[in-house]
Amino acid sequence: MSRRLPDWIGAGLQKLRGAAAFLLRPLTLAIFALILLGVGSVASWQDAVLASPPKPESSGLHFVGTETCAGCHEAAGTAWAPSQHAHAMDHATDATVLGDFDDASFDYFGTTSRFFKKDGKFFVETDGRDGKLGTFEVKYTFGLDPLQQYLVAFPDGRIQALPLAWDSRPKAEGGQRWFHLYPDEHIDHADQLHWTKLEQNWNFMCAECHSTGVKKNYDSNTDRFATSWKEISVGCEACHGKGSGHVAWAKGEGDRDDPKKGLVALFDERDGVSWHQDPETGLPVRSKPPKPLRVEVETCGRCHALRSQISEDWEPGQPLSDTHLANLISEGAFQADGQMEGEVFNYGSFKQSKMFAAGVTCSDCHEPHSGHLRAKGEAVCLQCHSADLATKSHTHHSQVVASERPDCISCHMPAHTFMVIDERHDHSFRIPRPDLSVELGTSNACNDCHQDKSPAWAATAIEEWFGPERKGFQTYGAAFHHLWEGKPGAADELAAVARDGTLPGFVRGSALAALPPPLTEKTFQAAQAALSDPDPIVRLGALESLSTLPPDQAWPVVSPLLDDPVRSVRMRAGELLAGAPLDALSRRQKDALKRAQEAFVAAQNLNADRPESRGRLADFYVRQGRLDEAEQEYEAALRLNPAYGTAAVNLADLYRRQGQDEKGAEVLRKAIEAAPEEGAIYHALGLTLVRLKQQEEALEALKKAAELAPDRPRFAYVYAVGLNSMGRKQEAMTVLEESLERHPHDRETLMMLLNFASETGQMDKALVYAERLAEIDPDNQELQTLIQALKARSR
Repeated sequence: MSRRLPDWIGAGLQKLRGAAAFLLRPLTLAIFALILLGVGSVASWQDAVLASPPKPESSGLHFVGTETCAGCHEAAGTAWAPSQHAHAMDHATDATVLGDFDDASFDYFGTTSRFFKKDGKFFVETDGRDGKLGTFEVKYTFGLDPLQQYLVAFPDGRIQALPLAWDSRPKAEGGQRWFHLYPDEHIDHADQLHWTKLEQNWNFMCAECHSTGVKKNYDSNTDRFATSWKEISVGCEACHGKGSGHVAWAKGEGDRDDPKKGLVALFDERDGVSWHQDPETGLPVRSKPPKPLRVEVETCGRCHALRSQISEDWEPGQPLSDTHLANLISEGAFQADGQMEGEVFNYGSFKQSKMFAAGVTCSDCHEPHSGHLRAKGEAVCLQCHSADLATKSHTHHSQVVASERPDCISCHMPAHTFMVIDERHDHSFRIPRPDLSVELGTSNACNDCHQDKSPAWAATAIEEWFGPERKGFQTYGAAFHHLWEGKPGAADELAAVARDGTLPGFVRGSALAALPPPLTEKTFQAAQAALSDPDPIVRLGALESLSTLPPDQAWPVVSPLLDDPVRSVRMRAGELLAGAPLDALSRRQKDALKRAQEAFVAAQNLNADRPESRGRLADFYVRQGRLDEAEQEYEAALRLNPAYGTAAVNLADLYRRQGQDEKGAEVLRKAIEAAPEEGAIYHALGLTLVRLKQQEEALEALKKAAELAPDRPRFAYVYAVGLNSMGRKQEAMTVLEESLERHPHDRETLMMLLNFASETGQMDKALVYAERLAEIDPDNQELQTLIQALKARSR
């Protein structure tokens, strides 16, 4: 979205700048000087390159199927056969369908769905794309325990997941019933979460992780899918890679001296490894350090992570970041201290853990073929940890009856429930911190059980038992919390997290990606230094933080990553340098840039069935000056989802650049019809109408934006500028004061209120606003001078 203000608002701002104008002064000159001086340079870049292994070579290999593998690996095949992986997806048959299709029914907000069989096939009668009842054949089952979902295939190749699922738990546990995945929300056919729409599309949302050897095969010209798989469920080669080389080796047709036995990668991280107790700490220690690339974690993380796919050529034995982008710590997905909030699965949590840092891998706890724990309950923990930890002196819960007594898992891996009945344990393995619940509002294992008590009560108990210094491994929650609360100093706190090499790379990358613009010298230095970090997630986070630099300033620091060994890093670097001046580059530089940008475009084209990818590609084309292609991509995004406001706003801004604001207004009004509650669209419409000299209607749109999105102080700020420019200063001040109550540290709001107060002679108020600005920017000497002047005038 463009941040350029229309002339009439710009003129109003000029009148308001006055003494506080320096508060918005950009730091790009200081940053440019740092670039020229090479502060925090990427001199150690080769170290980062060497930290990532070469990509496994599997050209010429093909899939052979689980049945072939089980012919020799009988024990593994037997363990796998009843597993969740084996039943991740299947054809709907009498043997695979668990739900009641004996003319059963289910009521949901006035819609009665019916489940029945006919001619040996399974059907559901429910609301379709038009909101009317229709009959749909269930072609596939999805999952096994604790619930089973059902999939419907459409003629255009789309496969959609029904929201009505079967609770496969025993009846005594509340199961053996139909239920809706959104029981408390009325999801009708117009809702983006309706089962016929994008968010419930199997081809994009589910396929890769529920089948083996999936190719999406989306045709953007016809908007059709021809998705294929090599094996319908999660078979051996979903984890081990294509097996033909290993079969040839086993038959004596390959290199008998091959240490990998013809496999794409070896899962040998536990070979020859034991754990012993450190006599000083009492904690388990691995007998040998883990390898730099954690093959198991990166392999399991492909599906046990909240992530997006950027390439279909995944193979085991490479960083996940080469083919996927894991979601980092962000508001709504994770809690501020890194605990899971949304459905983030396990990868991001586990990579934050002390267990991961110590060298624990997935199969230390989970038998990989059956999926079962290697021991029951806390016995899985006592494989490595001392049994002393299961005693009263550690648990402090011996007075509780055995059936209700908490164990290692309930305290250190608290569970969260998703999909109504699916309990999943947080894999960040943390010490319960009720004191953080008091400070940050995060959850804790103590109060998950003791819901009648306060976090302060639990924090006092923990401190009495273990002392005040027992804070655990994850100590970065305050930085993210302060950012999300908009508090002063949060950027510096995040920069400190990013620079702390003792913290997990996942956390450091998250902190870098979260750094708010504009960059300061301190945050820029943290980002620049991180560009040479061995962890690709850290490098990606650093690139994200540099995304607001203009291309000429970005090139010296970002361009070395065009040759990064990890695809996601290369393509992000190429995306950031979309506007780089090609005439100034050498042939080698141009080639590196071209390769990286081709990888970026390929990733967006892979996901061309998603409006987000079409919009991102359009943004890229805009920066390259390819405006016709950008327009086509924005329009494609809006065809896929007319309610995708980001594409509508950016397309309108493209038309602004071309002097076609009338077309922009038309796009925005159409988007408002599809997404009437999205404030950003109204905000863009207001700015567009200003340029069209339709001030009254513009002001109404800006007002609507501020009302719909009170979490966006910028919207209230611009609305207030508009009010003031039309001579309604008192209303403008009221809007800003109300916004300031919600966003007490917003710089723009405080600056405008300071100017208003100065203009109207309210020096006491001006002093209050100036002092609050000084809390945000304590080193600003010009601001300190202003405060002294205001104090002198108020005497």
